[in-house]
Amino acid sequence: METKQIIFTKPNTAELLKHELMRVSGRLVRVKTLFSTVSCGTERANITGNPNVSTSSGASVVFPRTPGYSSSGIVEEVGESVTSVKVGDRVAMYWSTHSEYNILDEDNLIKIEDDSLSMQEAAVAFITTFPLAAIRKTRLEIGESVLVMGLGPLGQLGVKLSRIAGAAPIVAVDPIKERREEALKNGADFAFDPFEDSFADKVKEVTKGGANVCIEVTGVGSGLDAALDCMASFGRVALLGCTRSSDFSIDYYRKVHGPGITLVGAHTRARPEIESHPGYFTHRDDIKAVLKLISGGRLDLKEMIKETHTPEECADVYTRLINDKNFPILVQFDWR
Repeated sequence: METKQIIFTKPNTAELLKHELMRVSGRLVRVKTLFSTVSCGTERANITGNPNVSTSSGASVVFPRTPGYSSSGIVEEVGESVTSVKVGDRVAMYWSTHSEYNILDEDNLIKIEDDSLSMQEAAVAFITTFPLAAIRKTRLEIGESVLVMGLGPLGQLGVKLSRIAGAAPIVAVDPIKERREEALKNGADFAFDPFEDSFADKVKEVTKGGANVCIEVTGVGSGLDAALDCMASFGRVALLGCTRSSDFSIDYYRKVHGPGITLVGAHTRARPEIESHPGYFTHRDDIKAVLKLISGGRLDLKEMIKETHTPEECADVYTRLINDKNFPILVQFDWR
């Protein structure tokens, strides 16, 4: 049986290729993909050949590369040892690929219990757990102020989740005007350009002395440096954005050590694999939490999905991703 799959065959090149599927047995499940979501930062880094797409040291640039990790679909075949899903179940997938069919271990599938939950939103569930984990790790309390640095997909989701978690006020930061406007629609109380005059003073003014929590999603050292200027004493900063270049410096003595700032590594893999505990949930439990929030009407992801494309349009989509600094917040491929 064949499947179509988007592959980065060489730097700056995305192709839709066919290949044979492996046989389903044991704990494996074949899922017919309905929607898969583009992760802008990660996939831009992969297609351009950035070596820092792994937290392991000494990573080298090797092509082809296989993009995608957050999808939804319907179970079509299960191995003999599978117990958690059955043929016909609707599922959210994590660590999947942009592919017509995904074959995954059953642990990488979350059954969607709510029949009214859209498969488009389910395909965003895994990505949503990234800022959710960052918020958990900072131990955000109701009524604390939150600074969200960087308003791509993870930043916008971070704004929404911070509001659900009771943050007040929420300050959204990005140099792109359209993203700031989007963040205000998503629940931010204030939105600032980090390059405007007296930026840090303005953040400290609206937060009455500085942000208690920061979700840093810019992925650049200057973003972290600017965020530290905005923090209250004993503030907590979650390093959610993948800071792929180490070529920057921080005055740790004055910006971290003195005010007692906590820096928390918030890569999505920095979590328990089996058992959740306060501040550190497994991927499965966080995906279930996101699905509950959607079903309960507390989290609306539909409005964040700006474009949907056929897989055949992948070359154009990724060319835009590489070159357009204002690439849409959430883009999906429709595999139906």
